[in-house]
Formats: sequence, structure tokens, C-alpha cells
Amino acid sequence: MLLASHTGLPLEAGLDEAGRGCLAGPVFAAAVILPPDFSPAYLNDSKQLSARRRTALRADICREAVAWAVAEASPEEIAAINIAQASYLAMHRAVDALAVRPSHLAVDGNRFRPYAGLEHTCLIKGDAHYRHIAAASILAKTFRDERMSELALLYPHYGWEQNAGYPTTRHRTAIRQHGPTEHHRMGFRLL
Repeated sequence: MLLASHTGLPLEAGLDEAGRGCLAGPVFAAAVILPPDFSPAYLNDSKQLSARRRTALRADICREAVAWAVAEASPEEIAAINIAQASYLAMHRAVDALAVRPSHLAVDGNRFRPYAGLEHTCLIKGDAHYRHIAAASILAKTFRDERMSELALLYPHYGWEQNAGYPTTRHRTAIRQHGPTEHHRMGFRLL
């Protein structure tokens, strides 16, 4: 059973990102503040859920959350500042976009760039232990997957509707055959 929060403070926001290990596309992040009694069936780390279940939970999260926001950092920003810093930038943008100011940030992972005026706690595998971080992981993943499916319509060779820009064999073969696009992360080893 997932915990409601790390500190017990009201309005604690969970933060997570999606797309850090991809060869193409932006990195997405989400910040979510949940009501303390929000505990839908199957809520878990997005990687443990089917696409169908993630989509259903996304609707519940967006409807029931006290506040939520999704943000991104572009491939150009990733190239300029590196993927870790771009992930933090996307997380900061998500916090900036929240309609309610959080009391604390519970961040999935072991590193984070401090957000001015807010305390944070890094929680390894936080998305498997805390509801608000699991919710953030679901929003970040579903919104990013949606974006990659849209880009796949423009660039059908790369299979982004299925691999979301991750380094699959099909994706790398397409890069070899068709070259990279402006959505590829040129600082990454593409082949």
C-alpha cells in the first residue's frame, strides 16, 4: 500500500520525470498534490502499469488532485545543460505551474536541484512508495507518450508511437537508415 506523503504536511507535492533515457523527444516532469484520502485501485509506479491502466488513472488524478501540472525541457535544452539538469528544469517548471503552492516537494530519485523557497526530499523508488509521486510518474509518462505519438505521425520511420523515443533496435536501425531528426538528442550516443 502506497503512503499518502513523506512529511505528513498538507499540500506536499510529488515530483517525477519521464523520458530521461530516451534518444529523442523532450523530457517531461509532473508535480501533483493529492487529497490525503486519494487512493484509487492500482495506483503505482507508471512502469508497473499497462498503458490502459495509466490512461484510466490519469483521468482520476487530473479530476481529483488538489493541483497538478506537467512541464517539459526540449532536446535543445537537454543538449545545452545535460539531461540531469534538464530533468530538474522540467520539474521546476511543473512546480511553477501548480495552481496551489506546495508545502514540501517529494522528489523521485536521489538527486534534485533545490527549488527556491521550498524544502524537498529525494526518495529513491519514491514512485513505488508514495501516492503523489506515483501520480506524478503516471502524468509525466502519459503526457510524454502522447507527445511522442504525435511526433510519430510526422516521423513514422522511428516507431515513436511504440518506443516513445527509447533506444530500441527499431529506433536505432531507423536512425542508421534515415538519420536523426531535430527531435533527437544530439548529445546522446544515437547508434
